[in-house]
Amino acid sequence: MGDHLRHWPQYLLPQRWLTRLTYRVTRVRAPWFKNALIRSFARGFGVNLDEALDPDPRAYPDFNAFFTRALKPEVRPLAPGDRTVCCPVDGAVSQIGIAQADRLLQAKGRTFSLAALLGGDMERARPFQGGAFTTLYLSPRDYHRIHMPLTGQLREMVHVPGALFSVSPLTARMVPELFARNERVAALFDTEAGPMALVLVGAINVASIETVWAGAITPPLGTTIRHWRYPSSGAGAVRLDQGAEMGRFNMGSTVILLFGAGAVRWETAIQPGAAVRMGQALGAGSAPGT
Repeated sequence: MGDHLRHWPQYLLPQRWLTRLTYRVTRVRAPWFKNALIRSFARGFGVNLDEALDPDPRAYPDFNAFFTRALKPEVRPLAPGDRTVCCPVDGAVSQIGIAQADRLLQAKGRTFSLAALLGGDMERARPFQGGAFTTLYLSPRDYHRIHMPLTGQLREMVHVPGALFSVSPLTARMVPELFARNERVAALFDTEAGPMALVLVGAINVASIETVWAGAITPPLGTTIRHWRYPSSGAGAVRLDQGAEMGRFNMGSTVILLFGAGAVRWETAIQPGAAVRMGQALGAGSAPGT
């Protein structure tokens, strides 16, 4: 009953209005305002500024620049191996396992649709049915750039408009089909381990999701599904190396990583609730057909 009482006000919040307000506030450049906001946020959430490429809070032009700050390269080394699946983000493992046909585990007693997550297209979802997946939650204190788990060739990107519920563990327990209801951007790649998808899930106050090849995808938040296809070579082709930045959350949220059936074996030590860092080994991939 306590979880229900804490959760139900989310249905009443003006999610999009609050998110637009967050977008504006986090881009205010008045030094007195942005410096105070950065200092209070860093202190309140225990942000480790020693890891930042620029550890001086005053050096950032606005709060969003601080929130999406770069890290010193040496603090996030990549696990060795071309087929090692490196963690794409700093955060915590919400769920990790194998899809049951078209269903992914959201929380104890709750699952959600893989096809709905990827925009309702069964053909787009088919390569990932029965495959390995993990859901990674980024807290406010975490590093908010997203990196490639494996070297990949971008094949398609999909923006799916939706709600903007929180993606906290409480909300994951309470809201049916949460990750298939919230705003999200899915990037689909071809890799040495076969098809791979990185799904960037928005949430309340996540005022912008962007990728390195297309810039900001949201805003606008939109009302219709948009998708883009990319060639394998020539003009418009996008190939990213393992560990390369592929996108970022302008304010934090959740990443869902998908692979095809039999393509990846997760490390047994990586269990729900585990803290993870970008670059560490999540599992091992195999070449298609092996």
